Amino acid sequence: MSHDALRQLRALHWLPASSPQLSAPLLDWLMEEDSMTRRFEQHCQQVTVKLIREAFIGAEEISEEAEFLPADPRFWLREIVLCGDGEPWLIGRTVVPESTLNGPEQMLQQLGTRPLGRYLFSSSTLSRDFINPGQVGDLWGRRSRLRLSGKPLLLTELFLPASPLYRALDQG
Repeated sequence: MSHDALRQLRALHWLPASSPQLSAPLLDWLMEEDSMTRRFEQHCQQVTVKLIREAFIGAEEISEEAEFLPADPRFWLREIVLCGDGEPWLIGRTVVPESTLNGPEQMLQQLGTRPLGRYLFSSSTLSRDFINPGQVGDLWGRRSRLRLSGKPLLLTELFLPASPLYRALDQG
């Protein structure tokens, strides 16, 4: 399941936030400025992380993501499944330039099964450059460039079918 979902995440088609395909309830989720982990915690008892892959990769493995990041030779890659009460809700892919990983940001390499949002949103140096909504088939996702102490990382998220995002759409 996770490898198919990662392929779908990489195939997201990016849309402008003004796209007529994006309803108000959908935009409420996709343009969330706060931690998605916190948002998910409002819909379940426990949010957990299943680690798919965590490793350094070469620049050739980041393809279109490269346009949003410095031209480093190596990047820290973290691919995870975020689960609500054990049910897969989101696939996340974080790409961090090696140049970002100095000082306190080295902690990004040691998150393990800790949600990225818990680390990022506890930092007073966090800022966000943009959020791009995206779609692949019936699934929605988003891409966001964040900065810690001005140093960039790129986070791409695909909301899986069991995600509370889709329950919100059914009610809207």
